[in-house]
Amino acid sequence: MSIAIEIEDRLSLVREQLLEAIERIPDEGLLKPATAGRFSIVEMIAILTAWEAELITGMMRLNQDKKPVKLLEALANPDAFDTERSAESSGRDLDDIFDDFQHVRMQLETWLEEFSDKDLSNPKRYKWFGGKSLAAIIARTTYDNEAKYVPDLTAAAREYASGS
Repeated sequence: MSIAIEIEDRLSLVREQLLEAIERIPDEGLLKPATAGRFSIVEMIAILTAWEAELITGMMRLNQDKKPVKLLEALANPDAFDTERSAESSGRDLDDIFDDFQHVRMQLETWLEEFSDKDLSNPKRYKWFGGKSLAAIIARTTYDNEAKYVPDLTAAAREYASGS
């Protein structure tokens, strides 16, 4: 199996877990502060979307043999990136945020096809990543990032299901 397919499988698995965790949470629960760590669920969705969008931009630059400057800045200071993206999402329509969440994922899956297994797995291929492979960067900015929220989201869903 190719590395891109393995990545797509992981992306799908964790996304499914995340969506299942929040599917029964009403809109007011999606907006409740500090439900997903220090963020509301909708802020968390916007942050995850921003990470994937930044990754896609970085992959475009890599494909042109250019340094992915903004992606590297985000990776160097993820808390600041998350805080800025949370502020940017304030007041946005829930449907727009969820549409972007799905649309960016489809773009990422398309971009994965642009990279060979060697490009994805070789930790020396992209010198800017300091010895990490592109696959490791993809994991960090996508499914590993999403997976860290699943326990909080599952707990929030249980609270709403029990009427608490």
